[in-house]
Amino acid sequence: MEAFDPNLCRTERDVESKLLVHYLLPQLGYGVDSWYEEVALGSIRLDFLVLATSLLAGRLAPPAAVVMEAKRPQSNLDPHVPKLRRYLTALGIRYGLLTNAWEIRVYETQSPQAIAEVFRCGGQHLHTHLEDLRQLIGKSSPNLGLPIPVVPSPRRIPMKTIAVYHNKGGVGKTTTVTNLGAALARQGFRVLLIDLDSQANTTFATGLMKFADEEDDILANNNVYHAIAEKFQFQIAEVARRASYCAAPVDVMPAHINLIQQERILQDKSFAKTRLLEKLNKAKDSYDFVIIDCPPSLNLYAQVALTMTDYLIIPSDLKPFANEGLRNVRNFIDENDEFRGVIQRPPISVLGVLPSKIMTNAKFVENTLPRVEEKVRSKYGFPMLESRIFDRVDLGKCLNVENNEGEVPVPDPQSIFDFAPDSAAAKEFGALAAEILQKVGAMP
Repeated sequence: MEAFDPNLCRTERDVESKLLVHYLLPQLGYGVDSWYEEVALGSIRLDFLVLATSLLAGRLAPPAAVVMEAKRPQSNLDPHVPKLRRYLTALGIRYGLLTNAWEIRVYETQSPQAIAEVFRCGGQHLHTHLEDLRQLIGKSSPNLGLPIPVVPSPRRIPMKTIAVYHNKGGVGKTTTVTNLGAALARQGFRVLLIDLDSQANTTFATGLMKFADEEDDILANNNVYHAIAEKFQFQIAEVARRASYCAAPVDVMPAHINLIQQERILQDKSFAKTRLLEKLNKAKDSYDFVIIDCPPSLNLYAQVALTMTDYLIIPSDLKPFANEGLRNVRNFIDENDEFRGVIQRPPISVLGVLPSKIMTNAKFVENTLPRVEEKVRSKYGFPMLESRIFDRVDLGKCLNVENNEGEVPVPDPQSIFDFAPDSAAAKEFGALAAEILQKVGAMP
């Protein structure tokens, strides 16, 4: 077989056409009717989806398929591995190929959350490894039809709803919601995030806002407002969307900036505080954990959240304004507990104040932080969670990841577990998840 010359590829498009289309795919047995280019599957956009079997019943991505991603010649492939992992695990596809013409790698899905490299060779030596690739991902390979290993899930538990609330903004509510949700999903729990904040930060942070302008806005006519406003339509399953920010499956009920204006419509409606609770109860067998991102206010949407929740986490940077705001939080809880009594719901169980966005200065952590935490307990009457979330660079970076492969950069945020799984921040959120499981009685 004639060798492939990676010097022929000067652009990413060359890698796609000269390496994949004209050289590799035919050698693996895939004809022109076997592969699709620039495939969009929800929020996922693939360079190539290669099918080892014909389309069945209109299903676009059967397990007997290979995802192929082409990058610029000689570019570093390592930063693209997490994205490939998300593609494979989200779509349930066993194999993915990643190449920059000078290097060809194949990754295999090892579990619903993990992939591993199973093949690598240089582009100039590709012709000597074609038989290995045929055995691995060729059209006639028996490997493609093998099921993806299933990691045993924790025991199913009665659905537990957790609101994340503080009436001061900028204290880490969205960071807590998204990464706590990812941590629980990684352990096999079925997780739903509900965004009740008109700033829609959780909606953005979970990868649901990939449109460039309002004409492409797919959320305006199907979001959490509609679930509150409509009695029969817009049930949980109709509004919730699968997030793309982490490898483990997480569903999200999105918010929208229109929530601000739409609050006026709901303000005097008797059903406004309880309708989402009613719909959530109908979906109680679909989720183990529901985590709500609340607005930093005392408005109707915050009342909806505190009406429907079982538990409350109060993230706080423990600075003076945030601490003073705890008085308002206490009063707001008391007001909502009074309403909960009317509808025969027990008082909210406050899990505690979560130190969040805390500076990492060693003297502050050792001397000042314990005193501030004790002050919160004694002065404001709230328990403190033992977990602490520090102000880490990785937490900011993971929300600002972009896909720069098209003409216009597209937001592609990731959970801390997908962006930096070995980081201190990932360990902190792992510890938080463990503490929450213990406090709500969900530990095995």
